[in-house]
Amino acid sequence: MKVTPFGLDLAKRVFQLHWVDMETGEICRRQLKRAEMAEFFARREPSVVAMEACGSAHYWGRRLSGYGHEVRLIAAQFVGPFVKNSKTDAADAQAIWEAAQRPGKAMTTCLQQRSVPTVGRMCRRSLRYQKPDRSHLR
Repeated sequence: MKVTPFGLDLAKRVFQLHWVDMETGEICRRQLKRAEMAEFFARREPSVVAMEACGSAHYWGRRLSGYGHEVRLIAAQFVGPFVKNSKTDAADAQAIWEAAQRPGKAMTTCLQQRSVPTVGRMCRRSLRYQKPDRSHLR
């Protein structure tokens, strides 16, 4: 069975969700309030959730990856060309969904997924700057 990709447009109160049901081919759109969001994805099988990279995307990415979903953050410059009609939340969610389907688009990962390599880099940098300080003390 194929993994269902979701396109998710984030907002303050109401989130817009877009996906295509893989079994029937039906286009599904749904509006979710903040309280309903975690419950909706907790009941779903692990899938791909694409969001436009913004301030709250990392928070929701960590929450959704905790449920086993693969989170993809897409920069706004790659989502913009896929908006077909007027700029509404539903059109943005569809554009995010379409951008996630395209191979070769630069997608970022959540902060949680990036944290392990970052810690290693920070340790190496701190060691690099400590060595000259130690030789200076001699």
